[in-house]
Amino acid sequence: MIRIDPKTTAVVAIDMHRGHLDPSVATLPLPAESCRRVIGAGRELFRTLRTRGIPVVHVVTSYRDPSESLSNPFWKAIAEDPNMRRSGASRHNMAASPGTQIIPELVDSRDVIVDRKKRYDCFHGTDLDFVLQRKLSARTLVLTGVNTNSCVLCTAFEANARDYGVVVAADCVATMDGEEMHSFALRNMAITVAWVLRNDEILASLDAGDRAP
Repeated sequence: MIRIDPKTTAVVAIDMHRGHLDPSVATLPLPAESCRRVIGAGRELFRTLRTRGIPVVHVVTSYRDPSESLSNPFWKAIAEDPNMRRSGASRHNMAASPGTQIIPELVDSRDVIVDRKKRYDCFHGTDLDFVLQRKLSARTLVLTGVNTNSCVLCTAFEANARDYGVVVAADCVATMDGEEMHSFALRNMAITVAWVLRNDEILASLDAGDRAP
């Protein structure tokens, strides 16, 4: 079991907004069952961690207009291709649209919101690193959110490259790309950049960190 020091730990909740997790408005929706699982597990984990003084940082994708998404050559190439699951990216999370709203059960007035994410990596073009280091003094990150095999994966690799300790909350991540991609991403991170733990294992690791001399 790893020991996680709660005094230097923060949660990074990646794109846990209606644009993925509310099928009624989502432009890049997860299956309804995955939405329910991630929201339920995330709600319980966040509530418990907040009581221990561990901050939650929500990183939200937001574009001023479609050109900000379509400036990526691959995303432009697959735009509106019905054979590609992510073809709706050109309409995804336009500023002030319902999709940019964080799922209400997951957000608290104490949380920090970083809402300028435009690519898979949560650090790219945002002030996430500043918030984590200068505001929260975080050295270990618990990653949750969507999609396991893109935004969570890219952020885990970048956080590892910045020498954060990285924990992926396996109960609180999912993908629109299917179980094979979800499982592959978790296995990949577990052998390269992160500890992949269930919620109960995260809490046990925090308990061990509290007891560390």
